[in-house]
Amino acid sequence: MDTPIKGKFRHIVFKDGNTWYAVALEFNIVESSDDPKLAFFNLIQAVSGYVQSAKKIKGSRYQSLNQISDPEYEKLWSILHSTKPVKSPYAIDMYGFSRV
Repeated sequence: MDTPIKGKFRHIVFKDGNTWYAVALEFNIVESSDDPKLAFFNLIQAVSGYVQSAKKIKGSRYQSLNQISDPEYEKLWSILHSTKPVKSPYAIDMYGFSRV
């Protein structure tokens, strides 16, 4: 279970059309930009603010830090971690885990 002190979240940065999106799956936060690095930077800033808010409210045993992700992003995550190569419908810049 993620807490404001200890935890990690999955992220994906992908392009759809002309826009780059950065997604934090466990927080259901999405940022967009014309540049993948800027989208990811904005995502990290948003996640940081989100975690700081969770620290302040100390509510509901940190349920807001452990959300169920959107099925579309879960599917994309599965494609990226598939043992068989599967063509993704999106251009992927990066994906992985980040620490809270």
